[in-house]
Amino acid sequence: MPESEVLFSEVAQYLKPEDVEQLKIAHSFGSGAHSGQFRKSGEPYFSHPIAVARILSSLHLDAPTLMAALLHDVVEDTEISKAEIGERFGDSVAELVDGVSKLAKIKFQTQEEAQAENFRKMLLAMARDVRVILIKLADRLHNMRTLESMSFAKQQSIARETLEIYAPIAYRLGLNNVFQELQELGFRYSYPMRYNVLVKATKAARGNRRMVVGRILDAIKIKLKEAGLDAEVTGREKHLYSIYTKMLDKHLSFSEVLDIYGFRVIVKDIPACYVALGILHGLYRPIPGKFKDYIAIPKNNGYQSLHSTLLGPFGLPIEVQIRTIEMHSVAENGIAAHWLYKSSDNSEFKNEHLKSSQWLQGLLEALLSNTSDSLEFLEHLKIDLFPGDVYVFTPQGKILTLPRGSTAVDFAYAVHSDIGNCCVAAKINGESAPLRTKLKSGDRVEIVTAPYAKPNPAWLSYVVTGRARSHIRHFLKNIQYDESVKLGERLLNQALQSFNINPEAITDAQWEKLLRDTGVKSKDDLFAEMALGKQLPAVIAKRLTSPLESIANEQIANPIIILGTEGLTVQFAKCCRPIPGDEIAGIIKKEHGLIIHTHDCAIIANSQKNLENCSNCLDVAWGKDIDRSFEVSIRVTAANKKGVLAQVAAEIAKAESNIDDIDMESGDDYTYMRLIIQVNNRQHLAQVMRGLRHIKDIIKITRIKD
Repeated sequence: MPESEVLFSEVAQYLKPEDVEQLKIAHSFGSGAHSGQFRKSGEPYFSHPIAVARILSSLHLDAPTLMAALLHDVVEDTEISKAEIGERFGDSVAELVDGVSKLAKIKFQTQEEAQAENFRKMLLAMARDVRVILIKLADRLHNMRTLESMSFAKQQSIARETLEIYAPIAYRLGLNNVFQELQELGFRYSYPMRYNVLVKATKAARGNRRMVVGRILDAIKIKLKEAGLDAEVTGREKHLYSIYTKMLDKHLSFSEVLDIYGFRVIVKDIPACYVALGILHGLYRPIPGKFKDYIAIPKNNGYQSLHSTLLGPFGLPIEVQIRTIEMHSVAENGIAAHWLYKSSDNSEFKNEHLKSSQWLQGLLEALLSNTSDSLEFLEHLKIDLFPGDVYVFTPQGKILTLPRGSTAVDFAYAVHSDIGNCCVAAKINGESAPLRTKLKSGDRVEIVTAPYAKPNPAWLSYVVTGRARSHIRHFLKNIQYDESVKLGERLLNQALQSFNINPEAITDAQWEKLLRDTGVKSKDDLFAEMALGKQLPAVIAKRLTSPLESIANEQIANPIIILGTEGLTVQFAKCCRPIPGDEIAGIIKKEHGLIIHTHDCAIIANSQKNLENCSNCLDVAWGKDIDRSFEVSIRVTAANKKGVLAQVAAEIAKAESNIDDIDMESGDDYTYMRLIIQVNNRQHLAQVMRGLRHIKDIIKITRIKD
């Protein structure tokens, strides 16, 4: 039977005869308009609109929606106008067609900009009528089903877009079946090799577990029947993308993802849901912390069910969902259930439709208030579509929506960039709080500003919004150049005076030679680099006053004193981890400043052998009264016995040291520990090692200098 006849047969089951006739007229009109056009696969183009209409008919959508589905590409791909569709089929159908039509006639600089503009118009239309997005989702679903005819690059692009934009929209509207199929197809074409590996793995697992799953299914049915509960019980296999994301998020192998099967129990009413839950908890032991009541507290998209994970036979986790027939319809069809259950007294479904419409209206408001370009709007859209937003109040009572994990700094930049740039503290719910404090829904946030304040580079480590990150980076890149030059000049003058050299005595020839050697364009640029920690003033002073060939000799008389408080301009090598008391040497490394090594480090020996780098080796020495901790590596060999690690940690703490990192490897008889601990100097390290040697199970302790 032709696809069109199948469509008419399906819609005749719920539409009025006159509506079916109108649909046939729209079919003839669309078929004629697309005559002679073909898809990439070679099929007649009109097979696509028919397939889209069939997807929507499975949701029992109304006649105007199905007619618009048949005509949704007519305005874009043919000479027929929106006005002509309005004259033939009514304004409602014309508006729906216009809502899903692409902006083919507008010229864009890039494909990404065109994509963003399409979403802009799509969201404007869907905020006016939710049926527009239902047609758009059905259109994308059929395109994904037939994606194999496209080139590999096109497959990747469309699949990623589906995972990032369309699948989350389907989820937000509660269209579970559409959402899951879009995810599966998006996964298949985005990561074809990973998809195929998981397909084979699940087939193998299905064979191994079929008997166990059947046994669980029978046990649940028998137990519910014995309790006199009328229920429909089905077993289901988790979707591949769900398994893949769980493996990715929790760093699990496929064999560690045990709960790839779930069971669904559908009962007549809400009290029966809780009765069924009690029966199943009596049959199999529930796993603590794995129960969620989405009936009492539904999800944003209207989804309702009881979720519980039980410990089944052979230790196999069983995921169970318990819901009513109506809840199941909402779970599978989401907002489309409004058309499936349109009775005037069904307030539950009216509420869900209203809830989804409010979300769509919110997107429209965000769109209209957005004055930036389309690509930036698309980024905001992606964030909005994913769950996990937090809603916080300004002091004036205005609600701001921020991504989960947002901090007080993100809030400040969300209010205004000037407030973000000048913020110094925050008050959350009337209490002072650090700027890095993560916000929770319902928090009332007040930002304290100061005219002298500037963005801190450390903020970049904890802000999560793109707006805050971009403003911070922009400000840091545009720090006043003149201020950096003045600061760098002061630092160099101070270094020159320590060598009893008058800065004004430096000749132009000396400056020119230095600039050639360092690769810096001008004196001002060199001053700025010193202010920003890219060059060391003491080293520049030596190079200005001494020929490069004689620097090593002068270093004997004037070593650079290291105090450990120099900041980013002086770094301590991770290879040998020098500490006060060690004989040390320094190497100047471009863009890194002065790197301190122990004198016997292999890197120092190699640099001294290499004549090209000889000038970069500097004589350095520790200053007096250094008051800070340094990292040092030690290796401990101990008997492989219980409690030995606890004893080691206790002794280190007793010696007033601290463990920064630990790596262990155990054999049959011995345990090998590599620890990074904090010590003040060599005497402190010796004290720590003496304490460890008092442990009877310790066999050997050595300091590591790789």
